[in-house]
Amino acid sequence: MTISDWVMILAVFLGPIVAVQLTKYLDAKKDKRQRKLDIFKTLMTTRSYSTSWDHVMTLNRIDLEFERSNSREKAVIEAWKQYLDLLGDKTITGEQWGTKRIELLVELLYKMALVLDYDFDKTHIKNSSYSPVVHGNIDMQQAKIREGLIDILEGKRQIPMNITNWPEQS
Repeated sequence: MTISDWVMILAVFLGPIVAVQLTKYLDAKKDKRQRKLDIFKTLMTTRSYSTSWDHVMTLNRIDLEFERSNSREKAVIEAWKQYLDLLGDKTITGEQWGTKRIELLVELLYKMALVLDYDFDKTHIKNSSYSPVVHGNIDMQQAKIREGLIDILEGKRQIPMNITNWPEQS
C-alpha cells in the first residue's frame, strides 16, 4: 500500500467524524449567539417597562450568557454591573435615580448592540420605544387597588356601608 492509499483510508474514516464535530461546534456557536440575541431583543422590547417580569428575568441572564473572556462582551457585563449597582441604590433621590437608570440601561443596551452587530446609537435606543400613557395609568390604578385591598385586609381601612332599604318584617 502506498501513502496515498493510507491517506485515502484515513480520509474515509476521519471525514465523517470531523464533519460531525464541526457541525456540533457550529451549532453550539449559533445557539450561544441566539441566546445573546434573545436577551438583547427582550431588553429592547421591554425597555419602557423596566419592572416587567420579562425585563427583570432577562437582566438576570446577562451573567449567564455573556463572557468575561471576550473583551467586547466584558464591556456588556461591566455595564450590567453598573446598572445593577444603581438598581439597588437607596441613597439617590427618585428623580436622579430615574434619570441615571435610563442612562445606564441605554449604555447596557448600546454595549450589547455593539457585540451583536446592531447599528443602534444611544439616542435611538433611548427615544425609539413606544409606551402608551394608558399602560402607565393602568399600572398606577392596579397599584392603588392592591394597596387599598391590603389596607382593608390588615384592618387599616374599612369598607363604608349604608343600608338603604330595610327588609319588611312579617
